Amino acid sequence: MRNLKNVRLAEVQLQNGLPLTAAAWDTASDAIICTFGPTATNPVLELRRKPHDAYFSDPVSPETFECIASWDAPCPLPDLPCDRVLSLHYFADNLTACLVLEGGDIVIVREEPLPGEDKIEIVGSVDVGITAAAWSPDEELLALTTTANTFLYMTREFENVAEITFTPGDLQASQHVSVGWGKRETQFQGKRAKALRDPTVPEKVDEGKLSSYDDGRTTITWRGDGAYVAVNSIEGGVRRAIRVYSREGTLDSVSEPVDGLEGALSWRPSGNLIAGIQRLDDRINVVFFERNGLRHGEFTLRLTEEERPTFASNISLSWNVDSTVLAVQFQERVQFWTMGNYHYYLKQEISVVTAPEYPHPFSFKWHPERTLSFVAGASESILDGDFVFDVSHGSTTGPKDVGAVAVLDGKNLKLTPLRLSGVPPPMAHNELALDSNAIDVAFSKTGTRIAVLMKDHFSIYLWSLKTRPVPMPILESSYPLSDARDSRPRQIAFLNDNEVYILKSNGPSNTVIEHTALETRETKVAYVAADTEQIVSIFASLGHEALWFSHVGQPAQTITYSAIAKLSPDDFQVMPWDQSPSVDTYWAKAAQISETENVLISLSRTGALYANKTLLAKNCTSFLVTESHVLFTTSLHLLKFVHLTRAEDMEVPPDTPETDERCRAIERGNRLVTVMPSTFSVVLQAPRGNIETIYPRALVLAGIRSFIDRKDYRSAFLTCRSQMVDMNLIHDYAPDQFMECILLFVDQVKRIDLIDEFLSRLKEEDVSQTLYKDTLPTRKSDVTGQNGLAIPIIKSAKKGSKVNRICDGFLAALEKRSDTNMHNLITAHVCKSPPDLESGLQLVARLRDAHRLYDTALGLYDLELTLLVAQQVQRDPREYLPFLRKLQQLPELRRYFEIDNYLGRWNKALKHLHALNAHDELREYATKHVLYKDAIDIYKYQPEQLRDTTHLYANYLRDESKHKEAGI
Repeated sequence: MRNLKNVRLAEVQLQNGLPLTAAAWDTASDAIICTFGPTATNPVLELRRKPHDAYFSDPVSPETFECIASWDAPCPLPDLPCDRVLSLHYFADNLTACLVLEGGDIVIVREEPLPGEDKIEIVGSVDVGITAAAWSPDEELLALTTTANTFLYMTREFENVAEITFTPGDLQASQHVSVGWGKRETQFQGKRAKALRDPTVPEKVDEGKLSSYDDGRTTITWRGDGAYVAVNSIEGGVRRAIRVYSREGTLDSVSEPVDGLEGALSWRPSGNLIAGIQRLDDRINVVFFERNGLRHGEFTLRLTEEERPTFASNISLSWNVDSTVLAVQFQERVQFWTMGNYHYYLKQEISVVTAPEYPHPFSFKWHPERTLSFVAGASESILDGDFVFDVSHGSTTGPKDVGAVAVLDGKNLKLTPLRLSGVPPPMAHNELALDSNAIDVAFSKTGTRIAVLMKDHFSIYLWSLKTRPVPMPILESSYPLSDARDSRPRQIAFLNDNEVYILKSNGPSNTVIEHTALETRETKVAYVAADTEQIVSIFASLGHEALWFSHVGQPAQTITYSAIAKLSPDDFQVMPWDQSPSVDTYWAKAAQISETENVLISLSRTGALYANKTLLAKNCTSFLVTESHVLFTTSLHLLKFVHLTRAEDMEVPPDTPETDERCRAIERGNRLVTVMPSTFSVVLQAPRGNIETIYPRALVLAGIRSFIDRKDYRSAFLTCRSQMVDMNLIHDYAPDQFMECILLFVDQVKRIDLIDEFLSRLKEEDVSQTLYKDTLPTRKSDVTGQNGLAIPIIKSAKKGSKVNRICDGFLAALEKRSDTNMHNLITAHVCKSPPDLESGLQLVARLRDAHRLYDTALGLYDLELTLLVAQQVQRDPREYLPFLRKLQQLPELRRYFEIDNYLGRWNKALKHLHALNAHDELREYATKHVLYKDAIDIYKYQPEQLRDTTHLYANYLRDESKHKEAGI
């Protein structure tokens, strides 16, 4: 459920010089190495360097960049109008660039040549010309294809180690099983025949027909570990084939025929899929192959009928280094796709300025080490930028925490209030259709408004979260943005419910933050960045008090933070934050912990989590902030909670989920999506895309304490009951307050059995200082709360038995409610330590028949209890003492018989006689009390005794003149 957020976008416009033809990364300095030229009119090739921190406010010529080398590069092949750079690779370890030219030359350029070495050297040449080239990920092998249908391996020293010729026989290397029934033309297509067709058999089997837009190019792509390489080329002018070779040059497999397959090819670095392009009559698909050449899924590019033959006529593909983003390169734009739960999301689209007179596609390269950094080098511009993955979620403070999450997917916006509807992705509770591809989305403070940023406007939608089921959001208004070609809106943020801020770039070095008041529709510039300043991101504080933004003031400086306060409709004040960490952090959330104090929680790319300048963790993978906690996940698959207070007072729990309630083990790779303190729940997403809702103990306890602070004892009690929390916390957290509010507790809980349950669970232990001590925030006299008021220190309870004090409190409070809460009064007596049974019995004796109470106690076979009851009900000792003494001297079963016989429970007494094996006495007792049926039931598995008892019953029935029954 993560979106791609653009945190850096640097553009340089080029003019008055050779066109840019290729770009590569210098991984040591993050500089961009570019080639300019050659052209048909000027066969000069220039190799130049654009530093990572170089910014230009106006269009510049290529001469502005540092020139590494320049030389004449006439094309050696007469059928080419000019030579062309097929591959540009930079070796950062020895400061050497390698260029592979279409004319057949392989050129290396040494920035710092050693004695005896040339700065520019042609290390090899293929006379027939080169069609494609690619270096292996370990930079040890160069793979080349030639116009003579040969495939070459060269080492880094440019020694030829393998030469393979493409032959038609290669297509038989993989014996794919055809599941079709021949050609479509030879099949009967009647309706009845179609109805009888095996549903597992496709209607049509591909023959590998070429696309009408195929440009005939050859593409080479390596697997991430460099063990295999794939080559996409046209075989015999009839069909395209993807050949997979091992590192040693052995043919491993050939793809199955696919109609409309084009030249684009990119092997996912993780190794499981090879991506290609299939163009059909009504759509364009990105198709996937396995290493064995078989198809393995696809998805459709969302292009209109007018777009397919125009800018989508030539498409290239490129996976980023960690296999999370697939870049789809068109003639004048790049789309970035991600995958989750086998659904492909269109997350971003960036347009690139190109020149129509330059026919070749612009150069797009992912950074080899930084996973979401890219460069797009076109003939008239260089565009490099950075993305980060981030979740677009709503408020995480109650009661507005409905768990709203927005997922960008091109022209679809997937919205889910996870508190109300836990719909798993790629599905969503509401799918909102947009006018154009979304760039960013933000929620208002209450979550009832959604701001969606697009290329030339942003729209506000109303979302009614109180209606059930939650309806589709309704478009409230739209606000146009500049339609200039160099206008690039990047991010959007909501402040409260009526203010929207937009981060946008108006040209190469003109970045601004614009403020729009929704009520008046007025747009003002809130902040203008300096020429060399970069604005990384904008975000609202936790309580929407101010807008924060991160920025880099000067090249080579680290990211710092500032806040924008609106003093008047036309006046904005920027307040720099002097507690920014000394490293680059790309994710941040700010919270106000008092009227004059804030805390900034930020995360770096390397997993360092900071509270202001204080390092909290080195292995953080995601984090969220609530009013009371900072919660974060770690690379050790733990979810941790830190109390939100001053940065220097924050205490991170150890990695001990078995003993610390602030630490919890989670599934491997899970990341935070959102948190809903009102329901004590956290939503996590696994790497494969599914979501999970959990109820961490730290959040539950914080919610219970919040209920107690508000004297909402019913909610506190029910939460303890449902979440298996020790109910002693209801008293131990604020003992004096609880003792004063016992009647309130009784009135709120109401149910007699629930009050009894609370009393029965009381124990002497102070759980707030033992079991749940770690989850209690540190309380100091100088610590202030969210509202700026001092947090009161909880008064310690009085010494003595806690259980007895609470029970006495309930007895005193319920003394006048004996008619409705009699059971609670008895429970309070019994739950004391030691149990006050006498008082309990006295209470019962006053309200119930004394003799019945005595008989009930005797019927429990507990002589001590019977004696106690007899004493409390003031029976004559001369009457019950001899009887109880006699019972005490009897064996257990005989005692039970005597008690049941005394109480008139004859059927129970009969069973005791059977247990004593007193069969003669049992028959006499049955005859005396007419218990023949009960005796027969007892003896149903003892034939001899059953026969004697049956005879007795028959004789009885005969004497009663019931001859028919006696005979039966």
